[in-house]
Amino acid sequence: MLRNVVVIVQDGVAPFELGVLCEVFGIDRSEEGCPVYDFAVCAVTPGRVRAKAGYDVYVEHGLDRVAHADLVAVPASAEHDEHAAPDPLLLDALRAAEARGAWIMSVCTGAFTLARAGLLDDRRCTSHWKYTDRLARLYPKAVVEPDVLYVEDRRVITSAGTAAGIDACLHLVRMEDGTRVANAIARRMVVPPHREGGQAQYIARPLPERSGSPLQATLSWMEQRLAREVTVDQMAEHALMSPRTFARRFQQETGTTPYEWLTAQRVLLAQELLEETDLPIDIVAERSGFGSAATLRHHFLRRRGTTPQNYRRTFCPGSATA
Repeated sequence: MLRNVVVIVQDGVAPFELGVLCEVFGIDRSEEGCPVYDFAVCAVTPGRVRAKAGYDVYVEHGLDRVAHADLVAVPASAEHDEHAAPDPLLLDALRAAEARGAWIMSVCTGAFTLARAGLLDDRRCTSHWKYTDRLARLYPKAVVEPDVLYVEDRRVITSAGTAAGIDACLHLVRMEDGTRVANAIARRMVVPPHREGGQAQYIARPLPERSGSPLQATLSWMEQRLAREVTVDQMAEHALMSPRTFARRFQQETGTTPYEWLTAQRVLLAQELLEETDLPIDIVAERSGFGSAATLRHHFLRRRGTTPQNYRRTFCPGSATA
């Protein structure tokens, strides 16, 4: 069970991510049968800590509170900057907490601090989708998973951007204190106890720039025929190439195969239809070229980490889901 929770803040701390941890663990909900956590916010040097939003946070406690914590959490701050250097005392406190078996959690770019402490070496982890490539580049021993809301690996939990911190916190509460407690906290916060899917559904995917590409006309032709069956032979014929040459040139120009590119564009079209219309799912599947709701579900789940129905509920809650 979790009873002692500590949040470590640094200069540039993100108020929302800090607030998520305070909301889940720092509020007395004993009247609803929930445990009361011994909660504290601490810093390397107690006193004023600059927040990202341009105001200061007054922190009363130092790192001595970390020594007995069941959970040590690090919210987002400026630590995703590759030139940032977290205080060695903070890194030592994190390593000691992990070594004695405490839970360690990061929210958003707090993962960079855990990585700097070596706690993500050979561990699956994540961060905000905007920074996962940088996390993987700076810390190659970390096993970065860019498309998930949170990851738990051997008592270290890392979460994606902003609201994904709520998902990670509720996941931990569910494991340690049970589903009833997690549901009660979620109800008070007016959030779902569990969200399906991953970060992929929240990442904008604009079409790539293709000016000057020899295949530009064929790519545009393919886009106009997403709802139809289009073969590689037909694509090659339009591009005035042999199928073999076309496949090679296509890989060079787009970095993927004609089939994968076409499927990705169809998923994008389905995504737009789910957001902007109330068309039934089977009609969305037909208009986006997948033919059936089952085929659409398969490809949408693979590329967005959620089903078409759940995606629509998230982004267009007033639409039909049948």
